[in-house]
Amino acid sequence: MQYTKLGKSGLRVSRLCLGTMNFGVDTDEKESFRILDAALDAGINFMDTANIYGWGENAGRTEEIIGKWFQQGDGRRERTVLATKVYGDMHDEHDGPNREAGLSAYKIRRHLEGSLKRLQTDHIELYQMHHVDRSVNWSELWGAFETAAAQGKIGYIGSSNFAGWDIAVAQGEAKARGTLGLVSEQHKYNLLCRLPELEVLPASRELGLGVIPWSPLDGGLLAGNHRRKEGGRRSGDSNRLERHRKQLDAYAEFCDELGQPEDLVSLAWLLSNPAVTAPIIGVRTHDQFERSLRALEVELDESALKRIDEIFPGPGGDAPRAYAW
Repeated sequence: MQYTKLGKSGLRVSRLCLGTMNFGVDTDEKESFRILDAALDAGINFMDTANIYGWGENAGRTEEIIGKWFQQGDGRRERTVLATKVYGDMHDEHDGPNREAGLSAYKIRRHLEGSLKRLQTDHIELYQMHHVDRSVNWSELWGAFETAAAQGKIGYIGSSNFAGWDIAVAQGEAKARGTLGLVSEQHKYNLLCRLPELEVLPASRELGLGVIPWSPLDGGLLAGNHRRKEGGRRSGDSNRLERHRKQLDAYAEFCDELGQPEDLVSLAWLLSNPAVTAPIIGVRTHDQFERSLRALEVELDESALKRIDEIFPGPGGDAPRAYAW
């Protein structure tokens, strides 16, 4: 396994992050445990979840599964860099009017306690805001996170789905308070979604955040699913598939020339970007997990990266150069 530091922090994490969104939904507890064991055995120490996973009335189910896995012992918890998130509706009637999605010191405190209980742990290495809440000022947010950190309940703070300017504001406020600020940004980023290259990636790189791409295979479109007659499990939107079919066919042909499958090349492309810490591999089965590990063995030279850019053109570089000249 390969490791790197998470943003400007001193925390070392694996170059692949195990996503657990399917646990308790498409993946039962037994298979979830099998995947978690395999990840740890392979050297993956970075595992990502969220308090709402399990979804709807079952929100929290995924954290519960991970908590049960930790309780099996053998150093599982100690060897895991655990990341979870706060923002969504947990369908808890006790939240009252504060149940709706958003952030506040009140909600952060309550939902952090809920996550710790479900995860059966007393601390979380990386606590992430699942979305930005621009209705809450940063003095309140940083105050709540600083209190939780002082209590030893969280180690680092991350963001998810933030715009570049949200990251800049957050870091400016943290600097004024003399604190570390954000160390990561979890963002949708893949060959079909390169808009983050305009501002989110440059802002993260400049301000010390490691980028953790979610949906690295764009729901299966970049995994070769388009070659299958039924379009694959999650390529669902047939209009979108047809809109990108020409690109996907060209990409499939190029990957055949490389002698590598599309999904592994897609992950290797992300890993080649110095702004990226670790793509999230959101597998449903143990076999999918084992396959994903092979992405670390795929090397893309300059000519391969250039050809990929020709198939999936990005926005043209950083802002404002990409659109101002």
